[in-house]
Amino acid sequence: METTDKSLIDAHLQGDKMAFAELLRRYGDSILGYLMAMSPNREQAEDLFQETFKRVHEKAATFRGTQFKSWLFTIATRVAIDSLRKRKRLSVISLNQKLDCADSNPRVFLSEDRSGGAVVIADNSCEPSQEAIRAEQNKQVRQAIELLPAKQRATLVLAYYQQLSYPQVAEVLGCSIGTVKTQMYRALRTLAQRLPDISGGAK
Repeated sequence: METTDKSLIDAHLQGDKMAFAELLRRYGDSILGYLMAMSPNREQAEDLFQETFKRVHEKAATFRGTQFKSWLFTIATRVAIDSLRKRKRLSVISLNQKLDCADSNPRVFLSEDRSGGAVVIADNSCEPSQEAIRAEQNKQVRQAIELLPAKQRATLVLAYYQQLSYPQVAEVLGCSIGTVKTQMYRALRTLAQRLPDISGGAK
């Protein structure tokens, strides 16, 4: 039976170095992918990654409950947003960077969900004849997303790329599920307005 995250935290607090290494193994790739989406480049994402796990190490004794993943993403989000505020500008989300997906250069477009809202869908098909279109679409999406407010960006990345549920995103961002839905709606509405060519199929 796999050791629980809570057990690993307890072991870490008791001085077991392998316990913290196991937490890094379990969540390191996801956290780095998330921070790459919240940063202008990999170098800065790696700096934020180090700061995130530094805070996890320092604040391990404050962890309560069983939802370690949400707690971890909460710390990573605070680190990322603090960094954005210090730079006093929004950084670019590079959709060419690997975000825990099979294809490091996904084709992204907008469609409609059942409730009538726009949703972002990544198509990882690799058709050589579509490379130029895909590259242009990626460029348009990057330019649109870089203008999103930090919390809208975080909501989008957590929900779609990290595939956290709305309750989990709400826990990470310290807000209500209703606020998460509002942030997501605003982000996707903005993308739909800024990406008319890509979202043209969302009628």
